[in-house]
Amino acid sequence: MREVDLNKATNWLQVINMLPSLVDLSLSDCKLNHIQPLLYHNFSSLETLDLSGNNFNSPVPKWVFNLASLVSLELVGSNFSGPFPDGPVNLTSLTTFRASYNSFNCLLPKWLFDISNIEYIILIESGLEGAIPSKSENITKLKSLDLFQNMLSGKLPNVIGKLKKLEYLGLSNNLFDGEVSYQLEILNLGENDLSEEIPDCWMNWPNLTVLILRDNNLIGGLPRSMKVLSNLRSLDFRRNRLNGPFPSSLGNCTKLHKIDLAENEFVGKLPSWLGLRFPTLVVLILRSNKFDGELPQELCRLKDLQILDLANNTFIGIIPRCISNFSAMVKGKTELEDYELNYSHYFGHLIESAMVITKGNMYQYDTILVLFTSMDMSSNYLSGHIPIGLACLEGLRSFNFSKNNLTGGIPNGIGDMKVLESVDLSENQLYGQIPQSFSSLFTLSYLNLSDNNLSGMIPLSTQLQSFDPTSFQGNNLCGLPLLVNCSSGGKTPNREYTEDENDKDEVDCSIFQWQ
Repeated sequence: MREVDLNKATNWLQVINMLPSLVDLSLSDCKLNHIQPLLYHNFSSLETLDLSGNNFNSPVPKWVFNLASLVSLELVGSNFSGPFPDGPVNLTSLTTFRASYNSFNCLLPKWLFDISNIEYIILIESGLEGAIPSKSENITKLKSLDLFQNMLSGKLPNVIGKLKKLEYLGLSNNLFDGEVSYQLEILNLGENDLSEEIPDCWMNWPNLTVLILRDNNLIGGLPRSMKVLSNLRSLDFRRNRLNGPFPSSLGNCTKLHKIDLAENEFVGKLPSWLGLRFPTLVVLILRSNKFDGELPQELCRLKDLQILDLANNTFIGIIPRCISNFSAMVKGKTELEDYELNYSHYFGHLIESAMVITKGNMYQYDTILVLFTSMDMSSNYLSGHIPIGLACLEGLRSFNFSKNNLTGGIPNGIGDMKVLESVDLSENQLYGQIPQSFSSLFTLSYLNLSDNNLSGMIPLSTQLQSFDPTSFQGNNLCGLPLLVNCSSGGKTPNREYTEDENDKDEVDCSIFQWQ
C-alpha cells in the first residue's frame, strides 16, 4: 500500500490487527499522522513492517518492539520522537532496523546490540546520544552499522573490531574520541575527535575499499601496514595534522580512484611513482600542505584524472607541458554514467564526495562528482608560461593558476574549452592581450585576470562585459566593463611583447601527449 493516501483513515491499525496471517505490511509515504497504542497485537506472522515517510509526531509504540517474527523494521523519516523503550523487547528474528531521520533525542538503545540476528543497523541523523555499548558480543552477524550525524560520544568499543562480517561502519559527524584500533571494508570515521597516530594494524583487513578519516586530530605519518590495502579505492584524510613525505605505503594501493590529503602538514617533493602506480586515479587533492620542488612529468600519465588540486603548497618550476594528456579533462562527461566512483550510496547515505574550490568559493561535489573536472595550482611559486596544451582540455570546467609567478601570454586556443565555467589567473606576471577567443566562452561564469601585466582592449562578448570590473583591475586594459576608453589621444593602450608559441592560433594537441 505504498503511497496510498490514508490521511483520513483513523482506524487503519485496528483493521490491520484483524489479519493474523499478514506477513508483509508496507505503509510508507501514506500520509499517516497517528499510530495508536495496542493492548494486544495480532501480528503473529508479520515479517516486514515499513512505516517510513509518514508524520506520526509521537514515540514508536511499544507493540512494534514485541513482534517476534519481524525480520525487517523500517521507520525512516516518519517524525518519530523518543525515547526508545528501555526493554524488554522481543525482536528475536530482526535482521534489519532502519530508523534514520527521526528525532528520538535519547540514548542509543542497548537492547539493539543484543539482537543476535541483526545484520543492518541504520540510524542516520536521529538525535541519538551516549556511547556504543561496549558489551555487544551477540551481534556477530552485523554487516552494517551506520550512525552518521548523531551526538554519540565516548571511545569506540573494541568489540566492533571483532565483528568479522562487518562490511560498513559509518560513524562520522559524532563526538567520538580516542584512538582508531580497527578497520574493515568501508570505514567512515570522519568529523569526530580522533587523535594520536593512525595505528599500524592494517594487515588484518586487506579488503578495505573506502577509508574516510577526515576532520579529526590524527598526527604522524601513514603506517607501513597500509601497503596491504591493495583493494583500496578511496582515501580521505583531509583536515588532520598528518605529516611526513608523500606516503610511500600508498604505492601498492594501485586501485585508488581518490586521494584526498588536503590541509595536513605533509612535506617534500612529490614522488615520480605517483603518476605511475595509480592508473585509475580520478581525484588527487593535496592542497594546503608543505609540498615543494618541481612537479614530476609523470603526473601527466594520470589519464583518468578529473580533479587535480595542488594549491597552497610551495611547488616551483614550470607547469608540465604534457597536461593535455589528462584524457578525462579532454573528453569530459555530459551525463551521469556507470562509473567507478559512483559507488557512493550505501543504504541511502552518500559516502563519496570531494571538496573543490571553484568560482572563488569552496563547493562539495558528490552526486555529480563524476561530471566535474577541475585543475587548481594556485598559491605556489610556479613560473614560466601557461602551457598551450591547456587549450586541449576541452572537457575542463575550472582552472586556477592564480598567485604564482607565471609569465607570457594567455593561450589563444582557450576559446576551444567549450564547457569552461571558472578561470582564475590573477596575481601573476602575464602580459599581452586577452585572446579574442575568450568571447566564445559562453559557459564562463567566473573570471579573474586581475593584477597582471595584460594590456589592450577587453574582447567584446556578452559574457566578458557582464563581469565585475575587479576581474580586470591591476592591468593596462581598456573597454567595458572598465571605465577606461580604448581611444586615448588617438592611441589604443597596448604593451609590446615578443610573439611566442602561446600566440599561435592552431594547436596540435597530440604533440604534447605521452606516446
